[in-house]
Amino acid sequence: MFAVDLHAHTRFFHGRRRVGDQFDPAGVRLLARAGRRRGLDGIATTNHDYYTPFSSGDVTVIPGIEVSTTHGHVLVVGPDPPSETVPLEYTPAEVVEMAHERGCAAIIAHPYRGSDVASDRFADIPFDAIEINGKHPRTRPLVEAVAAAREIPVVAGSDAHFPFEVGRAYTLVDADALTPESVVDAIRSGRVEPRVADGSMDELLRRGYRRIHGRKHPNEVLAKSAAAIDRLIDRRTGEPPD
Repeated sequence: MFAVDLHAHTRFFHGRRRVGDQFDPAGVRLLARAGRRRGLDGIATTNHDYYTPFSSGDVTVIPGIEVSTTHGHVLVVGPDPPSETVPLEYTPAEVVEMAHERGCAAIIAHPYRGSDVASDRFADIPFDAIEINGKHPRTRPLVEAVAAAREIPVVAGSDAHFPFEVGRAYTLVDADALTPESVVDAIRSGRVEPRVADGSMDELLRRGYRRIHGRKHPNEVLAKSAAAIDRLIDRRTGEPPD
């Protein structure tokens, strides 16, 4: 088994591509060192709408990209992700087709946060997995329900933009060797297990992100998802959500 964070970024900010490109080499070094300290074997670098090849002596770096589709974000992870995509240009179906043509896995990223990719509207699209996102693992019951309905695996990633965030959610990958191809094969065959870190610092970070994203995305989708999470947790546990 290999511990792999399937969703991480090499910079602290969005946009400013030229500045970001200059920072990325330092960013991936910081990310990889932090990942090694957290006990990770690998990290997928999934920057927003672009892919740059990275390597590290600390952990295995898996190629990836986070594509901003017309209806939310999709992670494309594997040996040959696209080098760049134009935000809001591709539909979820087009991104999945692109991923498969390139031998990559297509993963629904942070469902229920500014996205409706996990909705029934896109139920027929052949995604390879759905993500428990490290910023709000409280959505896990909803993610697992979608995964069960679509018969796809659940994976996890931190969605780290700062090195100290890496590894707060990660995926156990059952493979003989850790390569981009073996990660894709494990995802597609269901030989993956999501893990969420539960340390006190991780919980403090999550509470902070809930407040931040509540202000950034005060929309109907988030309100509905929060209510749905509360109802589902109540039904499954008989206890009020935290």
